[in-house]
Amino acid sequence: MPEPVPRTTSQDSKHRNTETADGGNFHRMTSLSAALGILAAGVLVQAYSGSSTPDYERLIKREVPGQAQIIDWKSFNVLPTVSPPSVANASTVFFIPPGHDLESLKERPFHIYDDEFYDVIGSNPTLTLIANTGTNPMFHEAAVWYPPTDEMFFVQNAGAAAAGTGLNKSNIISKIALSEAAAVSNIRNATGSVNVQTVDAPAILNSNGATNYRGEIVFAAEGQGDDATSQLVVMNPREPYNTTILLNNYFGRQFNSLNDVAVNPRNKEVYFSDSLYGYLQDFRPAPGLRTQIYRYNPETGAVAAVADGFRLTFSPNGSHAYVTDTGVFQGVLGWNFSRPASIYRFDVQEDGTWDNRKLFAYVDTGVPDGIHCDSNGNVYSGCGDGVQVWNPSGKLIGKIFLGKTSANFNFAGDGRMVILAEEDLYYATLGASGGGYIGDV
Repeated sequence: MPEPVPRTTSQDSKHRNTETADGGNFHRMTSLSAALGILAAGVLVQAYSGSSTPDYERLIKREVPGQAQIIDWKSFNVLPTVSPPSVANASTVFFIPPGHDLESLKERPFHIYDDEFYDVIGSNPTLTLIANTGTNPMFHEAAVWYPPTDEMFFVQNAGAAAAGTGLNKSNIISKIALSEAAAVSNIRNATGSVNVQTVDAPAILNSNGATNYRGEIVFAAEGQGDDATSQLVVMNPREPYNTTILLNNYFGRQFNSLNDVAVNPRNKEVYFSDSLYGYLQDFRPAPGLRTQIYRYNPETGAVAAVADGFRLTFSPNGSHAYVTDTGVFQGVLGWNFSRPASIYRFDVQEDGTWDNRKLFAYVDTGVPDGIHCDSNGNVYSGCGDGVQVWNPSGKLIGKIFLGKTSANFNFAGDGRMVILAEEDLYYATLGASGGGYIGDV
């Protein structure tokens, strides 16, 4: 998600300065770049003392992996003090459970909220920082694994001030070899050990979301200015990275700023979202269409609107669609904390239409951005503190805690994940396997 204007705090931005306030009770982080989502986060620390709960006792009966730790829900059901909304809200703080501090949470980043998370992380999960770009938000969106070459593709933040992208120049598409990341997975900080390669695809202007499509990768390109319209562009993942435009209009009208794209594994139709982000970042004209999700039938070329929302993914069998709503952040209007920072679930009918919208989750930190499922139907989303994980019923079962925002991430088959955190790129090993559509690759 891009950065709104004016550029204040946002979920996808990592240019943060940290200051301590209120006697060290929380850390406030401010941001000058990146996307519509959140976090310029702070940390709220509460003192706690008390006996273990039965649920906590049940959790600790299992062997806890070295990079994991148990978070006891009942330890923070009742706190000595609860800060007012002006202090503790989606834009300023992320919660630090009693008995912990920020460094201890980052030291063992796999946070177990429920014993179902043991199956997600496996017996020896690892998290490795494999690249850092200083202030350049190179690791933002469109994390797509291409199995034939075992590479992960991703894009730079489009519209970020620190990158200079948007109206004056398009963002960069990059990739890494997963074999290089796997070789350093036993190291916590392996910055510089993995080669981040630039992909030369100049026809894709200000790319954002992407997914596998018929052996290639389809990108949601936001466009540039009044005349370079937003469009879906298919790219061959092998050099010379030839591109083909799949769709560039709705009955002769420009899309606003295409944001995310997913393929339903059941009907193979392409679903994509259209947003206001390019307009809010001054590189696209004022919107001419409602912000919503569309479906595209590759066989007939038919396009139809199906829902409102921004990020989307499907359950492994394609029967459910998950959509994130970041309405809590209103762009130039700032924050409205009564609005959604939510994930909704829809039933996908046999004819490809959606109904029965259900509130699936409301995130505790920032907003839900990138979203994916594993092969067991668990739902993962990039949030203000890292990657959060819910079971299929919407219960939070754990987190991969970064202490910073992850706009997106993706599985790379069985037990591997690449996490994008603007200036930081992470490689994780865990027990779960990706459940997203790979297609005929």
